[in-house]
Amino acid sequence: MPVFNRLAMTQRALGCLRAQQVDEPLRLIVIDDGSTDGTAEFLAAQKDITVLKGDGSLWWGGAIEVGLQHVLQEGLPSDWILLVNNDTLFATDFVQRLLDTARAYAPAAVGSVVCDEAAPDRLLSIGAVFDTWRLRVRDKLEQERPRDSAKGPHLVDALSGRGTLYPLAAFRIAGTMKPVWLPHYLADYELAVRVRKAGFKLLVSEDAAVLSADEFGNVYQTSSLRDKFFAIRSPSYLPAVLAFWWRASSLLERITLLPRLIFVSCKVRRHLS
Repeated sequence: MPVFNRLAMTQRALGCLRAQQVDEPLRLIVIDDGSTDGTAEFLAAQKDITVLKGDGSLWWGGAIEVGLQHVLQEGLPSDWILLVNNDTLFATDFVQRLLDTARAYAPAAVGSVVCDEAAPDRLLSIGAVFDTWRLRVRDKLEQERPRDSAKGPHLVDALSGRGTLYPLAAFRIAGTMKPVWLPHYLADYELAVRVRKAGFKLLVSEDAAVLSADEFGNVYQTSSLRDKFFAIRSPSYLPAVLAFWWRASSLLERITLLPRLIFVSCKVRRHLS
């Protein structure tokens, strides 16, 4: 779990993790990227947490990379790695439900649906599906109604980092994060694409849900075109967009990626003006 400030959220998320009822032991690892709100002092007093530290420059992708490298040094082939954000809540059987699905459909990585924290029965997201030619990411909720758990999990094109269980073996085969190109947004999707290409199914279980505020998506407001395409905090950060769509695309789509991206960017610019 990467954190930067937001101590109260971190405490809530850790409470959810500590309450898990799961048939394998949990090891809690928090990557604190230079928090200044008392988070560091709080974490230092938690004896059941391994704390890894950054200097404020890691962002999400870099923080996850620090955590993965730590685990991979001593992890066993049978281990699992759960990526979770501190702005989410989840039930006490959350990890077990992810684990049950991953075992049943192995080899697979399994993500969770997102529900509204204010109205837990309201489904906000199932998972990502791509239109690689038009450079669009949509939510499967737009295409497919929620299903009974008896029908099995949803097959998706990518998984988020908000509550996703990966076999450790997936990182041995597909590699870890690419924080130079993908420091924040799209880093989780790009990782999932590589894991899928390495032979692992990407599934989302409706039996496992994270609760989040309704604005769980990209809420950063840019002030200029330069900020939109070159600020790391922007969902349209150009190096990340290029790296992600290159990874997600076919050979033909890679050949035509740059002109298609310019076309899409021009449409965005006309919209902003």
